Amino acid sequence: METRARRIAHVDMDAFYASVELLRYPELRGLPVVIGGRGSYAPRVSDGGQRQFSHLRDYVGRGVVTTSTYEARALGIFSAMGVMKAAALAPDAVLLPADFNQYRYYSRLFKAAVARIAPCIEDRGIDEIYVDLTAHAEPAETLARRIKDAVRADTGLVCSIGVSPNKLLSKIASDLDKPDGLTILAPEDMRRRIWPLPVGKINGIGPKANARLAGLGIATIADLAAAAPDLLQEHFGLGYARWLLAAAHGEDDRPVVTHAEPKSISRETTFERDLHVVRDRVVLSSWLEQLCAGLAQDLARKDCLGRTIGIKLRFDDFRTVTRDATLDVATADAAIILRAARSCLKRVVLDRRIRLLGVRASSLGPTNPSPAEPGAGVQLDLY
Repeated sequence: METRARRIAHVDMDAFYASVELLRYPELRGLPVVIGGRGSYAPRVSDGGQRQFSHLRDYVGRGVVTTSTYEARALGIFSAMGVMKAAALAPDAVLLPADFNQYRYYSRLFKAAVARIAPCIEDRGIDEIYVDLTAHAEPAETLARRIKDAVRADTGLVCSIGVSPNKLLSKIASDLDKPDGLTILAPEDMRRRIWPLPVGKINGIGPKANARLAGLGIATIADLAAAAPDLLQEHFGLGYARWLLAAAHGEDDRPVVTHAEPKSISRETTFERDLHVVRDRVVLSSWLEQLCAGLAQDLARKDCLGRTIGIKLRFDDFRTVTRDATLDVATADAAIILRAARSCLKRVVLDRRIRLLGVRASSLGPTNPSPAEPGAGVQLDLY
């Protein structure tokens, strides 16, 4: 029996959060729009019934850009940029708060639309998936266009798709013709379409590795493909050097994984201002309770129990510490999680203001049909 050549698609929603917001506020289409920051700046309705929007120039505080429309990106505003820095670049850009409930809703819609056509899916996050098309008889372009049409029909949103023999190349391909792109790569397309790209386009080469490669005179994927193995091994070690060369030649045999158990679930928040452990004790306690309640909801939604509860703190000098407590019995109970988190806090020297607070559940397992009594497992004092 003839073995089909692998065909892997990477489906990536275009400017996903921003596009969801434009469905809700169509009058903002064509304008630079930024999603992110923190605070109450949702659109208001004027006495005349017109929606009024906040702008970047109105923002004061610590916060980062979650995403932006392509018009805002043309002005130099990208995700993870500080909102205050973005305001200096484009003070008149519209600023909207993130609405993750809406984003999760549309995420479910787009994945369901794809699954009706090609159900072998690896979920890679709220706005992207890998799809194995190998078993389908239709041409790759036909399948990809059917997927794009289904996503648009079910959500009103646009996606870009890259199709290639593997996940590594498909991830690159989906970004080549955005927005609303469809790019199909064959092995013979490597030299023309992939090798001229910067090495940072390879998923797995981060900023630090990118900088080290630049220091070696390696700027493009073609440069990397031609690099001496001994040089790469000297600077990156044997394992990573081998992977770099394989990636530069488009080699990747990873399968599409349709199901993977989460290793941990976490919630965290960065505060508008650094909080004092004594003067802001009430605020910190309130945030800790909210995070633990949210973590309990996340565990319940994923039908998981966590046996190890941890906290994460980042201080005003950007030093980060973590502490964990292992329970006798796994839990998804918010009260037990809160007690464990407070126990962890007691093992941290709180001598500086706090910038970030997070809670985490790990050592996950399926829900227990006979949960332990609330409070069982550890002896804890309140923070």
